[in-house]
Amino acid sequence: MSIPLTGTGREDAAAVACAHCGQPVIGRGTAGVAGKRYCCTGCAAAADLVRELGLDGLYARRTLDPTARPPRPDEELPELTAHVRTDDRGRNTIDLMVDGLQCAACVQLIERAIAADDRVADARMNMTTRRLRVAWEGAPELADRLVNPAVRLGYRLLPYDAERMAAADDAQSRDLIRAMAVAGFAAGNVMLLSIGIWAAGDAGMGEATRSLLHWASALIALPAIAYAGRPFFKSAWAAVSRGRTNMDVPISIGVILTAAASLAHTWRGEMHAYFDSATMLLFFLLIGRVLDARARGQARRTVAELIALARQPVSILDQATGALRRLAASDVRPGMIARVAAGERIGVDGVVLRGEGEIDQSLVTGESLPRMVVPGDRVTGGAVVLGAPLDIRVDAAGEDGQLAEMARLIEAAEQRRAGRVAFADRVSRAYAPTVHLAALLTFFGWWALVGINWYDALSHAVAVLIITCPCALALAVPATQVAAASALARRGVLLQSPLALERLGQVDHVVLDKTGTLTLGRPRPVGLEALLGDADARARLGRAAALAAMSRHPLSQALAQAVPADLLPVAPAGEGGETAVEQAGHGMALGAVRLGKAAFCGLSDETAAAIRAATLLAGDDIPGPELWYVEPGAAPLLIRFADPLRPAAAETVAALKARGMGVELVSGDRPEAVAAIARAVGIERWTAEALPADKARRIRDLAGEGRRVLMVGDGLNDAPALAEAAASIAPAGGADLAQGAADAVFRGERLDAVVTTLAMARAAERTARQNVAAAIVYNMIAVPAAVAGFVTPLIAALAMSGSSLIVILNAVRLGRGVRS
Repeated sequence: MSIPLTGTGREDAAAVACAHCGQPVIGRGTAGVAGKRYCCTGCAAAADLVRELGLDGLYARRTLDPTARPPRPDEELPELTAHVRTDDRGRNTIDLMVDGLQCAACVQLIERAIAADDRVADARMNMTTRRLRVAWEGAPELADRLVNPAVRLGYRLLPYDAERMAAADDAQSRDLIRAMAVAGFAAGNVMLLSIGIWAAGDAGMGEATRSLLHWASALIALPAIAYAGRPFFKSAWAAVSRGRTNMDVPISIGVILTAAASLAHTWRGEMHAYFDSATMLLFFLLIGRVLDARARGQARRTVAELIALARQPVSILDQATGALRRLAASDVRPGMIARVAAGERIGVDGVVLRGEGEIDQSLVTGESLPRMVVPGDRVTGGAVVLGAPLDIRVDAAGEDGQLAEMARLIEAAEQRRAGRVAFADRVSRAYAPTVHLAALLTFFGWWALVGINWYDALSHAVAVLIITCPCALALAVPATQVAAASALARRGVLLQSPLALERLGQVDHVVLDKTGTLTLGRPRPVGLEALLGDADARARLGRAAALAAMSRHPLSQALAQAVPADLLPVAPAGEGGETAVEQAGHGMALGAVRLGKAAFCGLSDETAAAIRAATLLAGDDIPGPELWYVEPGAAPLLIRFADPLRPAAAETVAALKARGMGVELVSGDRPEAVAAIARAVGIERWTAEALPADKARRIRDLAGEGRRVLMVGDGLNDAPALAEAAASIAPAGGADLAQGAADAVFRGERLDAVVTTLAMARAAERTARQNVAAAIVYNMIAVPAAVAGFVTPLIAALAMSGSSLIVILNAVRLGRGVRS
């Protein structure tokens, strides 16, 4: 017994293609229920399995992707036991990559098929990364048996390999770029030949010359259309063979019929041909496809980079012999002791057992200042050890660590984003069948009812297809996106996704990170004016800066850069022959001269507190980073630091509120620091000490309240929230992974780039809707004229070109008058 995939009841669709995998049925094939036919017994058995699972309805929603491997169950499952991970609770987990994934319906089908086994605790499929994760209780050897239902359905499963996935994505992108290049070459050259014909007019060019130019255009255009049109032709055929339609169907029909009619006109020696229209349409549409493929690959690369960080080898200390051995992250178990050398990145989550010093957590938390850790402190993967080596008792590593958890959060968020339907796609669902029906009725009306010959009737139908060929509609949104992206690029904002503008234009609530977003993320000395005004303090400040220049600590580097170069002595103060020594986490020493923490400089807590109170700056009620400088015979010098606000931060918050948007601050920093920044910029609601999962959860909570949330953040810890939000922006100076998860990246220090981006996005949304409306109105006027026979293919081509030109010119207006 078996069931059809389409759910449409169309026998003609099932007669030419397998009802399960969509491949051609050779001979009689294998019969199923309701007369449906299958290409093999494997597909028939897969259809039976789907019905047994009660998932019949999912097939009606499935759309076969012609670029993907067909879901035909003819693959053997490789040995998977060696790739199973077992945690300390005895729970097994395996990650697999799925080949043959077609659409969102496949995701639910795979999850439900595997989860039908009671032993499976969790089955999660991510369409963006094509990654399947299965967890179960019991023996690791059960892996093959538990995932076998997916293989029986026709999907090929392999151990997850991020590099292999990236190679496949790169190959697809290269294929699209080649197709775009061929279409562009053909469009440019054919257009040059067409301009010659148009310029000459009806009487200015001999018939032989015009015929030669038409044949030259055909020689260029037809091979180019056959090659560059493959992405559209394959998609259209897959949809039609399953009794469905999509935007590629009218595009393919319009391009093929326009090329065929042009060839026929050229063969008959007629005045006009339309090869230029077909090639130009393909070129513009392929530009959009290339941008879309780039955006989809960005999410996969972000996750792959996180996974690569989580899988770095770890040095494990043998407590019995004291020897070190390198283990893969997947082989590290809780309770082991990991040793992390100076300058090495921590690859595990755990607790410091031995050693103390500073670690750089900027990749994980976004905080630029190092954190001092001592035995008993918890550390997470991704931080870099700046001082002495640390011995860490492992709590989690590899796929169980925080970095891998952040990758899973990003995957889950991108999966939810993938379910959102773009505005142009929603319009195309109604547009495509209307175009087909109008052309079909035109042909049969003129041929069967009026009684003209089939060639003239076909000419009228071609005129309808050409005049309704979705150039204007297909260009309505891409042209707006290109114009807006160009205008934003001139203002220092780079869009990373073709759908970014649509998402940004719907934002009504903004969540901001603190360090690196509202602030610059780089500590700078404050109150130097008072020190520079005193001759003695000025000289000591110069000597302190000279000593700081020898240190790698961020505060020391900030001090050395802030002090004027003419104040720095040739050599730091010290007794002859001495060498400056840096004690990681404490400071710099040059004989009796010290620069660093108060205790390192020999100051008691009481003395340091008294000096702080005496030099407290107006309005500075939050203790921040500081350096002390002491030298024999002089009073201690206190140098305070602060992370300054970005230029226009307060103005940006005020502008967002003026536009009716909610604004809040969510940070992983301590409460007093977050509260001070919130007050400074005028934000009433703020959250402190938020972990990456907390930030993503807050975004989901706001979405549950019906908000369309914009997340602005710069750190790796912001990446899950950036992916979770309806739209996201990151500064160019932030973590690479944060930029990869964002829809847009702004350059420069000014935060009002956020306001500029949102204003442009709303203007782009209005323009896109105007363009779509103009395309629809144009069709409402032009189609009846074409059906009535008042429009020749030439006039149709000119009208189509004119409508497309109007759409493009309207899009070009974007950017004028949009200011931050």
